[in-house]
Amino acid sequence: MPTIAIIGAGPGLGLAIARSFGAQGFDVALVSRNQAKLDSLVAQLAADGITAAGFAADVLDRPTLRAALTAATAHFGGIDVLEYSPADASAGPLAPVDIREATPENVQPQIEYYLYGAMTAADVVLPEMLAIGAGTLLFTTGAGSMYPVAQYGNVTAGGAALRNWALNLGQALAGSGVHVAHVAIALMIAEHAPAPGLDFLPAADIAPLYWDMHHTRAVHELVVKK
Repeated sequence: MPTIAIIGAGPGLGLAIARSFGAQGFDVALVSRNQAKLDSLVAQLAADGITAAGFAADVLDRPTLRAALTAATAHFGGIDVLEYSPADASAGPLAPVDIREATPENVQPQIEYYLYGAMTAADVVLPEMLAIGAGTLLFTTGAGSMYPVAQYGNVTAGGAALRNWALNLGQALAGSGVHVAHVAIALMIAEHAPAPGLDFLPAADIAPLYWDMHHTRAVHELVVKK
């Protein structure tokens, strides 16, 4: 069975992407920090008839991320699709700051979180994809990676770095059989409007777009918006 690895898996978009690919016959490797939450997601997917397994890792701890993806590769016999979308963080070293307060010290964790985590994940799965001439790498950021959002000055710097690297990687891998694409989420992911005037879409409506990007291989960048 083909396998998708979802980095930053959670009960929202990650679970919806797992269900979207699972419905197409994929097994699912889930990666995030909390093993108990992963076990809950695996149980929910099992109830849907989808084979899944969870592998705990922190994208800021690159050796654990590498170990988790290596274990997932061994468990499922390979990774055919990698989707990287670590959860938005609102506290600690990853807390957003206004661009006027951005410093090397509060931008660097965002670079670690978005760019270096994505690079580490790709480094684990890409060699085998290139060897067989097939595979998909999908990288998710907020819309601030493309458009100015001054109040998230440090976060958007990390997202923009990931976007730039992903698009360059896709260009470099043209003709290799490996498809690389970037997804920018330009709205709230929610079942209902979180506040008047805010655009939103349920995760279940967004997830099929990831399947389409993998299946059609026609799009290298997608902005999800109303």
